[in-house]
Amino acid sequence: MAQLFTLHPEHPQPRLIKQAAEIIRDGGLAALPTDSAYALAGHLGDAGLLDRIRGIRGVDERHLFTLVCRDLSEIATYARVDNAQFRLLKAATPGSYTFILEGTRELPRRVLHPKRKTIGLRIPDHVLVQALLAELDEPMLTSTLILPGAPAPLADAHEIRELLEKRLDLVIDAGPCGSEMTTIINLSSGVPELIRAGRGPLAPFGFS
Repeated sequence: MAQLFTLHPEHPQPRLIKQAAEIIRDGGLAALPTDSAYALAGHLGDAGLLDRIRGIRGVDERHLFTLVCRDLSEIATYARVDNAQFRLLKAATPGSYTFILEGTRELPRRVLHPKRKTIGLRIPDHVLVQALLAELDEPMLTSTLILPGAPAPLADAHEIRELLEKRLDLVIDAGPCGSEMTTIINLSSGVPELIRAGRGPLAPFGFS
């Protein structure tokens, strides 16, 4: 049964952040709020995590996972970023964007797109997520918490726990969370390509 942690949205309790990090580090699957919607999150090195997330989401091996990072230097460790891409990332982060980039050898092959060797990366503008990333001292592998056939992601911690209590290890409640997904920008081909318009504004990329 999933544990439920209630954290302050602006000043998350360090004790609970530490406990949440321990659960994730030990292979636990968490549902946590972000600056766009709730996400499923776990440890990058856990091989079984992908199947658990795919089972909840109802997606196959072609589904693109997202690596949630603290800052641009962390993104540059896990993705190939040239000067033009870096300028775009710097202008739009932190924020509600997911950027598709070519992964580096620091990433396990299992988390990359099987053909294009790409991965989604983002830097959320969310106090709780940033505190958890700092405690972990490494990125988290994530996927938006939207159930098969649902019109929008889940947005309420108690509903998430009720629906998925036997499939999750932790649910974090930090107050109201939106249900609008991130804007997805593909930067892997050199020219920014809009994949999905979401919460992140399109203006920084010249899209109308």
